[in-house]
Amino acid sequence: MSWLLAFLGFAALIILHELGHFAAAKATGMRVERFSLFFPPLLGKIRRGETEYAIGSIPLGGYVKITGMSPHEELSPEVAPRAYLNQPPWKRIVVIAAGPAMNLLIAFLLGWGIIAFHGVAKNDLVVDQVQTSSAAANQLHTGDKVLSIDGAPGYQPGLSDSEIVDRQLRLRRVVSRHACAGKPTPGCKATTPAKVVVERGGKTTTLLITPQYDPANKRMLLGITYGANEHVGPAHAVTITTSNLWRITRLTTSSIVRIFYSSNARKDVSGVVGSYEATRQSFQFDTVQALSILAIISLSLAVVNLFPFLPLDGGHIFWAVAEKIRGRPIPYRLIERASVVGFMLVAFLFVVGLTNDIDRLRGQGFNVR
Repeated sequence: MSWLLAFLGFAALIILHELGHFAAAKATGMRVERFSLFFPPLLGKIRRGETEYAIGSIPLGGYVKITGMSPHEELSPEVAPRAYLNQPPWKRIVVIAAGPAMNLLIAFLLGWGIIAFHGVAKNDLVVDQVQTSSAAANQLHTGDKVLSIDGAPGYQPGLSDSEIVDRQLRLRRVVSRHACAGKPTPGCKATTPAKVVVERGGKTTTLLITPQYDPANKRMLLGITYGANEHVGPAHAVTITTSNLWRITRLTTSSIVRIFYSSNARKDVSGVVGSYEATRQSFQFDTVQALSILAIISLSLAVVNLFPFLPLDGGHIFWAVAEKIRGRPIPYRLIERASVVGFMLVAFLFVVGLTNDIDRLRGQGFNVR
C-alpha cells in the first residue's frame, strides 16, 4: 500500500503542476496540443477537442505541449495567432509561472492542513505515532509518556530541548542493543524484550516489548516516533505555515548554490528515487510525516523550477521578461546557446541526486523514522 500511496502522491504533484500550465494556457487563449502525465513512449492517449490527453511510460515528470513554443515549428494560418511565441510576454509569463504557483499552493495547503488539524510538533519524550504491525503496536499509545527503557531515563518535566534530544538518542541506543538470533533479517524479533515504563492516564505502567529489526534503518526498532502536538488553530496556522515555507525556500536556494563548491552539500542532495522512497517509507510509518515530505517536495519543485535557466520554467520567464524590457524578441540563437547552461545544471543535479539515492539504498537508508 505504501508503494501505491507514494506513487499517487508524486503523480498528484506532477498532474497539478502541469494543470497549472494547462489552465493558464487555455485561459489566455493559447492552443494546447497535449497534456501528458509522464514522458513517452506513450501507454495510451485520448483526444478531447483540440487537446490530446496521454500517459507515458517513464514516470519522471509530465508536460503540456503548447503550439508554437519553438520558432522552428511550421504553423498553419488558422493556429498561428494562438501560438505561444506569438503571444505578448505577460501571457507567456502567466502560463509558465502557473506551474510553480500550483506547487507553491499545494505546499501551503498541505502545510497549513497539517498544522491546523494536527498541531505543531513539540520535541518531547511522548509517543506521537505507533507504526501498524510494529513491535509496539497494541502496546504503546499516542500520548504515552516514556519514563524509561531498560532503565535509561526518558520523560521528565522541565527538560531542555538539548536534554530531550540526548535522552531520545540514548533510548534509541538502548533499543538497538537488543539483537535477533543470528544474522538479522527483515522483521526478525530480538531474543530479549525491552522493559518500557510509561505514564498513561496518570498511572505508571511497565510493558515488555520485543524490538524488531528494520532493514531500511538497519537497526532494532519499537516502531514509534516521539513528539507532542500543540494545537494552534487555523488562523495562527497560516502564519506558521508561511514562515516555514519561507525558511525552507531559503534553505533550498542556498543548498543548490552550495552544491557547486561544497562536497558535504552535494551529499545532501536527493533525486526522484530518494524522494519517492522517503515518501513511501513515511506512508508506511506515519501518514502525517509523509504528507509533510510531499509538501516539502512540492515547494522544492517550485523553487528549483524558478531558477532562470532553460529548460526550467524560470528560464522561460527570464527570457520573456528580457523581451519585455528590450521591446522586441530576443534572437533565438542566443536563447539556444544560453540554454546549454540550464541543461548542464539539470543534468548535474540529476546525476548527483541519483548517485546519492543509490548510495543511501545500499547503505544506511533514508532515516525517516
